[in-house]
Amino acid sequence: MRGKKIDMGLGEWINLLPLWAVFALTLAICLGAVEAGSALARLVLRKNKTEVDPETPLGTIVGAMLGLLAFILAFTFGMTAARLDARKQLVLQEANAIGTTYLRAGLLPPTQGLEIRRLLRDYADVRLHATAETIQEGRSKSEEIHGHLWSQAKALVAEDVDSELRSLFVASLNETIDLHQSRITIGLQIRIPGTVWFSVYLLSVLSMMSLGYQIGMSGKRRMHATPVLVVAFSLMVALIADIERPGEGFVRVSQQPLADVQQ
Repeated sequence: MRGKKIDMGLGEWINLLPLWAVFALTLAICLGAVEAGSALARLVLRKNKTEVDPETPLGTIVGAMLGLLAFILAFTFGMTAARLDARKQLVLQEANAIGTTYLRAGLLPPTQGLEIRRLLRDYADVRLHATAETIQEGRSKSEEIHGHLWSQAKALVAEDVDSELRSLFVASLNETIDLHQSRITIGLQIRIPGTVWFSVYLLSVLSMMSLGYQIGMSGKRRMHATPVLVVAFSLMVALIADIERPGEGFVRVSQQPLADVQQ
């Protein structure tokens, strides 16, 4: 139960934050961890009144922690990149399915064919102009058009239509409807699990504290390159969060295939 709460709570909480807030929060956490580690090292030095060689074995431990952090970041980025590619492929597949259904509708009797083509033009327009702010409205309109299209498909049973042609049309229409659900599932419902986010932030805190501890043991308050490392890490986390959110941020899937089929 605890794992399930982490998985849902932390993941949803991060997805609700604006991207700039994800970057700022990660930056603050990492800088705070470095400072905490450095302060702990200075406290240990004052208490023991000894000097510790920061290279061994502490340097090895810090390198291993940073390597593990890099691994979990690569793993998380791979998850989001795979879904980004899937979203691109689904846009292309949906555009092809709509175009195929439109062409096959031209072979149907005018009673159904003209109405189906009109509905498909409206459908392509809804899919093309859906944004993050209007996603729910676009989803409702899409499903409403699905119902009208399927009603027209059922009416073909009463018409004298070649069975093979009818089967081809119904198959392409069914694929169009199925791709709608696939885009919703891949784009909106599947997210990075909260346990993965928890691991990323836990490892980042431990790694940055280890780095700060090593800096403190060297007798320095801070290293000049540390802010660069922290900023780079925070940007990477923000990039992952950006890719994870379709229709938001800077990384977006091109809707050009749908624009082309709408033409």
